[in-house]
Amino acid sequence: MSRLEAQEFRKKMRNDARLFGLDVGSKTIGVAVANLITGIATPVGTIKRKKFKQDMESLKDLILEYNVDGFVVGYPLETSGQEGRSCQSVRDFMGEVENHIECPPYTYHDERYSTDSVDNILDGYVDKRKAKNKGLTDQLAAQVILQSFLDIG
Repeated sequence: MSRLEAQEFRKKMRNDARLFGLDVGSKTIGVAVANLITGIATPVGTIKRKKFKQDMESLKDLILEYNVDGFVVGYPLETSGQEGRSCQSVRDFMGEVENHIECPPYTYHDERYSTDSVDNILDGYVDKRKAKNKGLTDQLAAQVILQSFLDIG
């Protein structure tokens, strides 16, 4: 199934649906999961991007493991609110996902301030460079994106 606008996406999801938050980058894909019953997003992993086919296998494995019903995909708008090259990269990536796996419904969600939120979460607790290298930053960004979507309700 393809992309839906947020309002339509919410209507299509069952009350107990499980959602993935995805933070799609050129080198990694941060992944978080939430159940609509609890409304709490939790980081679950980082896919280190390799070849597209391997990336899709990793994503499929996670979809099956967590029994996911839909994706909330971070949409990297410019600070002005305009779409830029990064938005096109995410759209291209999701188009390829639709062509290569049985893709659940998905929607885009503004991720403009997710990195700042993650930096604030980590500030004073962890070395940010180490967190980025271990994939923690990407997972937390996915969590922030998904939680933000859930909080808007």
